[in-house]
Amino acid sequence: MRRFYAGLLLTGGLLCMLANPASALEYRSTGRAAILYDAPSTAAGKLAVAGSGLPLEVVVDTDTWVKVRDYTGRLAWIEKAALDGPHSVMIKTETATVRQQPKTDASPVFRATRGVLLDVTGKSDANGWLQVKHANGLTGWISVQDVWGQ
Repeated sequence: MRRFYAGLLLTGGLLCMLANPASALEYRSTGRAAILYDAPSTAAGKLAVAGSGLPLEVVVDTDTWVKVRDYTGRLAWIEKAALDGPHSVMIKTETATVRQQPKTDASPVFRATRGVLLDVTGKSDANGWLQVKHANGLTGWISVQDVWGQ
């Protein structure tokens, strides 16, 4: 009888995993200023203009349009060709410190305030640090907890 219940639990667990497949979030950045629309058409309503370098979360990806979510949670459509910029992230905390090494006690290189965009120059490490570059050329490491778009 125990085997029956163990098998039942295993089968149920596998079915739950199949019903909710894990998926990583995908972010892309705008390569130029682009219009965000309320539907996948240039004839649709215009919601806003996304500046160059803005990271956006991909929700739906079609041949020519991408449904995206911005840092405020707003959903919109953008022409796929506009999402060809280098990967960037946005500071989401009041102030974030970019450090010389991926450690909390490493010397600071610079501080950035909410909304500042940083180019990603490498993959995040196992401890949650990301290599970034400021528009002025300064580079360093930032905690992924301080940014949106990673």
